[in-house]
Amino acid sequence: MLLQTEIIKKKRDNHELELEEIDCLIQAYTRGEVPDYQMSAWLMTVFFNGMTEKETFGLTKSMINSGITVDFSEIKKFKVDKHSTGGVGDKTSLILGPIVAAAGIPVPMISGRGLGHTGGTLDKLESIPGFNTQLNLKQFIEAIKKHEIAFIGQTKEICPADKKLYALRDVTATVDCIPLICASIMSKKLAEGVDGLVLDVKYGSGAFMKKSKDAAILAKYLMKIAKRYGKKISAYITSMNQPLGRYAGNSLEVFECVEILKNRTHINKYGYDSYADTRELSLVLASEMMFLTGKYKNREKSYAHAKEILESGKAWDKFKELCVLHTGNIEKLPLPSSSLVVKAKKKGFIHSFDVEKIGLAAIKIKAGRRIKEDTIEGTAGIEFHCKIGDAVNKGDVVYTIHGDNQDLFKHAVPDLEASFVTKSTKTKKDKLILHHFT
Repeated sequence: MLLQTEIIKKKRDNHELELEEIDCLIQAYTRGEVPDYQMSAWLMTVFFNGMTEKETFGLTKSMINSGITVDFSEIKKFKVDKHSTGGVGDKTSLILGPIVAAAGIPVPMISGRGLGHTGGTLDKLESIPGFNTQLNLKQFIEAIKKHEIAFIGQTKEICPADKKLYALRDVTATVDCIPLICASIMSKKLAEGVDGLVLDVKYGSGAFMKKSKDAAILAKYLMKIAKRYGKKISAYITSMNQPLGRYAGNSLEVFECVEILKNRTHINKYGYDSYADTRELSLVLASEMMFLTGKYKNREKSYAHAKEILESGKAWDKFKELCVLHTGNIEKLPLPSSSLVVKAKKKGFIHSFDVEKIGLAAIKIKAGRRIKEDTIEGTAGIEFHCKIGDAVNKGDVVYTIHGDNQDLFKHAVPDLEASFVTKSTKTKKDKLILHHFT
């Protein structure tokens, strides 16, 4: 039997661990045989010393094997999912999922909740009255068979090691570590039983990776793991230097997605559609998911098909079907009753946003969580009136805080007022999609 202390010591001294050693530690921790203080010590050694590719593959495999892999063997079609590293206003799953499913391609989506400044898909969906994301695995598989799409959270059967490790990483300042990030993301996605995966790896002030080069390193590492498991995969490096779309907040983000699915626009005072970036990124990601199936001659064809599905209303029909499947009533989507505007204090051009600060402001109005036990208010959120490069005059509205609890609004104002920089010289528009790796 391997001693945990010897495994910790070996990694502390920067030696490569054997796969058996990694597996021994992970399985023992999942069973409750390794205390948190020992696992914390091991996580810190990994944080400081890193892991080799071999070790990272081994860690991913051990985490997958801590639970079950969803069995979609009865579904012969190519199954595909999308993973985003998260940000503020990142709502594309609610649009791309129905587009891809409406193309007849199964989209099994195991999604997460919001934590910290980033939002969570499950919280957004659960702002729809009655929407149940707690399907068991049998119900999930049946839903994919019949409807091509369903959303559930991580169940106790899927990667229980990741669930325990993630909670521990969160309180031991070991989240920001590429091997641990890769193993966490890919263990869940590989256990999901999909054939293909499209990654949306974000960089910028509102992303986990602040620099595009670090986002690229993460994307390529994730792709190596997926390819080793025989999966088709591609990755986009996208900007989170400004919030995505018009809204951040749960029911407000659903509202934005419904507007897009209904082919509606919101032309703002600057003359462009506030939904444009959400729509375009959703179409790009959806079309790439479709392209990975091998059914399309090129990406132009898959993009054209994705766009046709959206513009024809087929994606909206699929979204309504999804709501019925999950017992949600989209017609009763609650919207906020109160609002408060945040204005520019001087004239100039929007030069930059501190998107993480915007996300923290959202937490203060209960649109997000600081810790996983926090409760959220479904109608709370923030509306964005400007993008980088837009001109503002003193007194122009930059944000609108929305919600039902006005008493919380004042707590968000200082963060929002400090979250953007204006300059006298015009700044070029932010580029939404920076790179595509295949």
